[in-house]
Parts: sequence; structure tokens; C-alpha cells
Amino acid sequence: MNASVNPSAVVMDLPRRDALDKLTGRTRYTIDNIGPDMLHAVIVRSEVASARIVGIDATKALAMKGVRAIVTYPDAPGLHGIGIADHPLFAKNVIRFHGEPLAAIAADTLEIARAAAVAVVVKTEPLPVLLTMAEALAEDAPLIHPDWRSYEILKDGAPRGGNVAWEARVVRGDTDAAFARDDVTIVDDCFRVGRQSHVPFEPRCAIARYEDGRFHVECSTQVPWTVRNVTAKVLGVPSLRVRVTVPAVGGGFGLKFDCTIEPIAAILARKTGRTVSIYNSREEEFLSCLCRENAEVRIRSAVTAEGEIVGREATVLMDCGAYGGEQIFLSTMTAHTLGGNYRLGTVKLNSRAVYTNTPPNGAFRACNGVYNTFFLERHTDNICAAIGMDPMEFRKRNVVGDGSLGATGQVFHGDVLRPMLERMEALVAATPDKRAEAGDRLYGRATTVGTWFVFVGPSAATINLNADGSATLVTSGVEIGSGTMVQSLPQIVGAIIGIHPSDVIVKTADTDASGRDLGVGGGRTTVSVGAASKMAAEKIREQILEIASEMLQTPPAGLVLKGGRVEIEGRPGSGMAIAQVVQRAEELYGPMSGTGNFTAPGVPALPGCAAGHFIDAIDIPIFNVHDCEVAVDPDTGHVEILSYKVVQDVGLAINPRAVRSQIQGGVVQGIGYALHEEITIGDHGGMEQPGFEQYLVPLAPDVLPIDIVLYEGAPSIGPMGAKGAGEIPIMNVGATVACAVTRAIGIGVTELPLTPPRVLRILDGGTALDFPHIARAWSSNRVQ
Repeated sequence: MNASVNPSAVVMDLPRRDALDKLTGRTRYTIDNIGPDMLHAVIVRSEVASARIVGIDATKALAMKGVRAIVTYPDAPGLHGIGIADHPLFAKNVIRFHGEPLAAIAADTLEIARAAAVAVVVKTEPLPVLLTMAEALAEDAPLIHPDWRSYEILKDGAPRGGNVAWEARVVRGDTDAAFARDDVTIVDDCFRVGRQSHVPFEPRCAIARYEDGRFHVECSTQVPWTVRNVTAKVLGVPSLRVRVTVPAVGGGFGLKFDCTIEPIAAILARKTGRTVSIYNSREEEFLSCLCRENAEVRIRSAVTAEGEIVGREATVLMDCGAYGGEQIFLSTMTAHTLGGNYRLGTVKLNSRAVYTNTPPNGAFRACNGVYNTFFLERHTDNICAAIGMDPMEFRKRNVVGDGSLGATGQVFHGDVLRPMLERMEALVAATPDKRAEAGDRLYGRATTVGTWFVFVGPSAATINLNADGSATLVTSGVEIGSGTMVQSLPQIVGAIIGIHPSDVIVKTADTDASGRDLGVGGGRTTVSVGAASKMAAEKIREQILEIASEMLQTPPAGLVLKGGRVEIEGRPGSGMAIAQVVQRAEELYGPMSGTGNFTAPGVPALPGCAAGHFIDAIDIPIFNVHDCEVAVDPDTGHVEILSYKVVQDVGLAINPRAVRSQIQGGVVQGIGYALHEEITIGDHGGMEQPGFEQYLVPLAPDVLPIDIVLYEGAPSIGPMGAKGAGEIPIMNVGATVACAVTRAIGIGVTELPLTPPRVLRILDGGTALDFPHIARAWSSNRVQ
């Protein structure tokens, strides 16, 4: 035990330390820190989707009493992005989406700033508008970015061009030969999904100061180091001139992975010499912030009568909106989600991010894995119908296991998904079904599988041991509502140095105080920040044992750290408090501290197998099995979920209560995506759901009890064998509901969400999807 800590010592069912403050409203978010001495900023946004800017006249606005500054493109001429630097902070000569920032105004009050924004005159000339991927990929489509060749390329990729912002490819084996075999059945499908809005309860907010030649940005973000670097790039200053701090964040779900309003606040702070605050109204959140992208797919498989998948091909089109943004990175996910779950003999996948004149899209919990799992699992059920095999039997035969090759040629380790399916079978068998509750409605049930992965990346941690024996943990991790920063990390640190997790103080993120971190999201916090914290805690542990050994005249191997004390093993009550050891250490050497860092070099793909990918293979695969029962009213189209069950691969559940709450929340969020959440684009290019009256999210009556099994023991490089638990619960929900509804109504579901009108159209025979633009892309590996 002295050489290492038993993982069981880490596991605790602890309540959240921040729960009471959040429930009673005491938690202070960025928006709560806006003070009366600050200037208030608003953004002047485009009211058209595509136009040439003839001029922006801010004369009247600048003359208004209380207006302190107005900034436009010349104040921040840099371009930023992921993979491609194609995104200006303010539109320069061309407007590319409805809601695009054109200028920003800082004034004494919010009311004055809003009035000044109305007074700004923007003169434009119309340009062609491409609102759909079909329009953007048409052979004669105008270019949304005519100067795309001039953009800085930040990551090597596959050939790109036209209105295709990026392409990620996978080619493993000869799919042509697989589909030409005379012993296979070919199943060919098309599917489509709409956009989903994150709607975290705290909108985007930033407060910026410019003091002593440095910018200090306080903001609601998941990625403080990204905000630091992008703000510096846009402002044209060294990144050391930017400090970013992050208080508690009121939800993110991936929305707060980008950097948009923070540099605007910083520019205005420098120009005015005052502290400047800016936040989005709820309408701005809907109309201009990132959504889960709408997407379309064509997927086909060649399968033998015995159920072997000898070949699979797919083309996925992802609507990135007016700028590449996060979609450039997210195109990578298709290889590991649409190409995951099942063993494939040969595989060819193309994932393309397509420019349109619509608001940019971005990361949303489990990213494109949510809709790719819908595509794949519905396609899998169609395969089973075509070859006459039971869907559960097919899945058990074909899911990836120990030694299986992934789509990019990586080798999986551990047999995980098949035992999880068997665990689900046992759970279903032990629970009476809800068929009787369906009554006269149509009843259906389905089980699906899903594969996700942890974004690893770099993390750093420092632990300072305090005079009272408590510890202070300093990282760039952000508490976004999942509880990881106040639950699993203190448990890891506390178990290693022998104190209760409540005695571990967790500092809020500050780029001046902590090492670089990729950001909170992708299920990486417990894994990456946790591993760095574990390393730092182990260094502290070594110091405690070394000094206590001298004080107690006992070898370190004979000492135990427990309950805030150092005791001689086998002699309870012996020894001393850790605080006494700290005091002795300070007398001899000074304060006790330890640092840790973590990343993973990445699992390689087979040479020549993957192109345009940011992650060639999966460092830490995470698996999911979901089951649900539904009742469909054939008269109204209403879908009711009667029961829901989850078996989730968690590696080690450090805090089982927290993991279960993440699963509960993720499933409910997934129900919204499956049944009613969809952002649509109107003819004017703006979103048609500007608020909660039009955009319907699950409410308390929509929450249902979930039967949960935490599957532990699968391989993981995470601390104590842990995996990320918050990302994956949403992943299978749309797929499971769609498969269950298909079985209920006897007609294949090809679109989400399954709103009552859409279900009625399906029942009336409106299910066929035909995407000529996908067919054109399918015919060649060249960018169209």
C-alpha cells in the first residue's frame, strides 16, 4: 500500500460539495461579477446571410452620450480557426452568415450600448445565399470563401477546395473487391439529422481589463488556454500578454470550446482603458452560438449470410456553417464512431465539413458520435432484417473485441462490448417489460451499442501542502457543472496523500498560475487532469513518508497515510498528524509541493490508412449499451419512452453517485435530441428558434428513471483505471429510440428528431431520402 494506493481507497459515493451553493444561488458565475464601474458592450450583428459590405457608418452611434468606443475589423484583423485560419473576429468585406459580428460598442450602460448599436448604419450589396449543403455542393455553386487557398493551414489534411472546408478519410483494404463478392448482401441507406442547441443555463459572458500592458479576461469557458491563445492571435500580441481566469461555469456541453466574445471585450478594454463586460442575450445564444451540426450520410455494407461485415463505405456531410471552426476537428470523429462498434473486413469513410451561409456549428457532448451512432445502429438493424438474423445475436457476433482492428487499423485490447451486451440481456430478462403500458399504441424495443473515446491531450497540476495538513490543487481544469473538479480530483489526491477529499482545495482556473491544458470536454478531465494530479500527489506522498520516516524512526514502507495522519502500519493511533510533518518539512526544506503532468503520445493508425485526422486512433475507447421501450400513438405521432436501461463502460467509477448522475443527465439530454430538439434555418438565413417558446428542451416531467449498470475493469490508461463518464451517456439515445420506434411502427426511421409531425409523415410513407449531392461525392474521392 505504501508503494501505491489501492484503487478501492479512491472510490467514494460522496455528495457534491458545491450542490448547496448552486441550489441556493450562492455560486458566482462570470455574469454575477459584472460591477457598476464597468462598461457594457454589445455586438452589432448582420441581419442578412450573405452580402458584400459597402460601408459601416458609426458616426451617429459614436456621438451618443455615454458611448466610449466602437471597434470593427481593422481593430482585430487576424484570422483564427482549428486546422484552417479562416475566421475573422468581425466581418471584413463580406458577410457570410445571419448574426455575424460587424462591430462592437462599449458604453456606460447596457441600454446606451444597445441604442448605439441600432444607430450603426451598415450598407451592403447582396451576394448569393447558400443555406443548405446541397446548394453549397452543387456543381455551379459560388464559393463562400473565394480566397480559401490563401488561408493559413494549421494542420496537414486531405485535399480540399470549393465549399468543402475539410475532409477526413479512412481507407483500409479493398472495398471494391468486398462489394463485388457473390456471397454478400449489400445494404445501402441514407439518413439525416438536424441541429441541436446546447442551451446551458449561463450564456456566454466575458469581463476584460487592460492593465500594465496585459489583458485579463475573466470568462465562462471550457478552454482557458484556447481563449488566451486566440485572444492574443486576434489582437496581435504575444500570448504572455493575456491572462485568463474562469470562475464556476454554468454548463458548457461543448458550446464554450470556442473563443468569440472574449477578444471583443479585450479590444474594447484596451481602447477605453476601462473594464468591459459583455454577455449574450438568450436570443443571441440561439441565433449565433454553435449548435450540434446538421448532417447527412450515405452508408452501405457488404455482409455475408453468417453476418460477417466484409466491407463498409460511407460518406458523411457535416454542415460547418460559414467558417470551418470546430467542424474541422470534429470530422475526425467519424472514423471512430461510424467506423466503430463492429469488426470490419474493409472500410472506406469520407467525412466532409461543408461551408454554408449559416451560423457556424461546433462541438456538442459526444460530438458527431451522437448522430453517427444513430446512422450506424439503424443501418445495423437494416442489415439484420436483410440477412434474417436476430439483432442481438448479430451484435454479439460482430462487436469489436480483444485483437479487433478499428477502422483506422488500430488494435483494440480487451473484450468489453460482448460482455456488456450479455449484461444488458440479463438486465432485460430480470425486468418485466412495459408492453402492457402501451395499451392500444404501437410498442417497440431496441438495444444498441456505441463507441466513444477520451480526448487525452496535455494537462498539468501542482499541489501545495498547507500548514494545517490540507492540500491546494492548482490546475487549468474548469468546473462546468459535471462535478469532476470538486469530486473525482479531490478523491484521487486525498486517497494518495491520506486526507479526506473535503480537505483538498481546488483552485479555479488561472492561466497565470497553472500549466497548459487542452480544456474540459471530451471526457478528458478525470483522465488527463486526474493523471497529472495523481502524479503531483504521489510526489507529495513521497515527501511526507520520507520526513515522517525520520521523525518516527520507521522505514517509509512501514508507514501508512490515512485520515490526515501518518501512522506505523499495524499500530492504529501511533504516529502523528500530517500537519506536524508539514511543520517539520518547512523547518528543514521549506513548503511542501509537488507537480505533475500528463499526455499520451497517441495510438497510431496503419500507415496510409487515415488522412486529415486530428486523432488517428483511439487512446481510450469507451463503450456503451442502451436499451429502451417505446409506445407510439399512431393517431398523434407522439412517442413515449416507457423504460430506459444503460450499461456503461466506466473503467473505475471513482464516485459512482456522480457517474450515475451524469448518465441520468446525458440520457435526458439525448431524449431531447431524439424526440423534439431541432434548430432550423429560415429563408432569411437566421435560425427559426430564437428562444424557449420555439425550442423545446426536456422538462422535469420528461425525466424518467433509468436502470444503470456501471461496467468496470476495461483497460484504461486513466488514473486508477478510470475513464471519462460524462460525455458518452447521450451518445446512444437517438439511435436507441429510433430503432425502437422503427420496430414499433414497422417502417424504417431515417431522420431525427422524431417529432409527432415527422412520425405521422413516416406512418404515411414519407421515409425515402435521396441526396444527389452525396451521390456525386460518393462517386469519387476527389473533393467536389
